Amino acid sequence: MSKAPILIGLTGSIGMGKSTTANMFRDMGFPVWDADAAVGRLYAKGGQAVKPLGELIPSAIEDGTVSKAALKEAIATSPSLLLEIESIVHPLVKQDRRDFAAAHQDAEFIVFDVPLLFETGAHKKVDHVVVVSTTSENQRARVLARGTMDEPTFNMIMRKQTPDAEKRAGADTVITTDTLENARTQVEALVAKLRAEHA
Repeated sequence: MSKAPILIGLTGSIGMGKSTTANMFRDMGFPVWDADAAVGRLYAKGGQAVKPLGELIPSAIEDGTVSKAALKEAIATSPSLLLEIESIVHPLVKQDRRDFAAAHQDAEFIVFDVPLLFETGAHKKVDHVVVVSTTSENQRARVLARGTMDEPTFNMIMRKQTPDAEKRAGADTVITTDTLENARTQVEALVAKLRAEHA
């Protein structure tokens, strides 16, 4: 009988290098489920969130897709909508994650790239929690260098996210993303360690 895959939960605050680290696991041939991409599929034309969110907030549907900007506007006007939106979207995201895992039962590792791993309790559903981290100076410089966000927006997001120190405290492994080479070395070392532990 083949062994069940080892489930890795990957998380980290904005600008910490989570997406880059997820790609390192992909480069090693492991399937990676991306929570943000799952939401994108649910919001796209024909996605499962379009109809229920359209019934809740008709103005949020544009050309058969869910507009994130329109959702934000609706929440700003009526903050209580956030819980209703989450009650629709979170179960659909969970189902998407379960479907992905079921489709990759022959994999050695499955990586779940989840920005809100701790906040949604998803860290309890994996075998090993990996938190990516760098200095706050690095983090700020990376985010602002993207040119898609100003400082006040960055500060607002930082206030909403679980602090980096708390995430690191809840991690089984912390990967420091100061350089690409260093991060890749740590990812390879983690895979080797988990292989040895589960051999």
